[in-house]
Amino acid sequence: MEISNLLSQDAVRLISSVSSKKRLFQELAEIAAPLCGIRAADACAALQERESLGPTGVGHGVALPHARLPGLDRVQGVFVRLEKPVDFDAVDKKPVDLIFALFAPDGSGVDHLKALAVVSRTMREPSLLAKLRANNDPITLHAILTDKQAHQAA
Repeated sequence: MEISNLLSQDAVRLISSVSSKKRLFQELAEIAAPLCGIRAADACAALQERESLGPTGVGHGVALPHARLPGLDRVQGVFVRLEKPVDFDAVDKKPVDLIFALFAPDGSGVDHLKALAVVSRTMREPSLLAKLRANNDPITLHAILTDKQAHQAA
């Protein structure tokens, strides 16, 4: 599985700021809804429900929120770079500015885990994170995330 299979160019955004984790989840859900063919309210509720099990802020300014939803036919991602980091209850207590959310079908056990593993490995690479933080253009951000050489290094 590769990031390019999970993330369309339309699913990458730069957002100036959000006031809270809840508002971030609303933004992610609003981006995902038309791309995934789901209701934004359902996607937001699913993200919040998963987050209640434990924070998905993995450290170094990165969060990997994810949720399972009925009605999806495959795992799909949304990537957001925040210009102003938001408190996320991350493991290292630092605010997050790079968020890669995954939306998976209800019964997608293995595919969901594979997607989460690929995204997690990718988002641990310091040079990739630096490139993401240095760019404001969603098309460039998408290219950075889907570059195969970057993932081989990650």
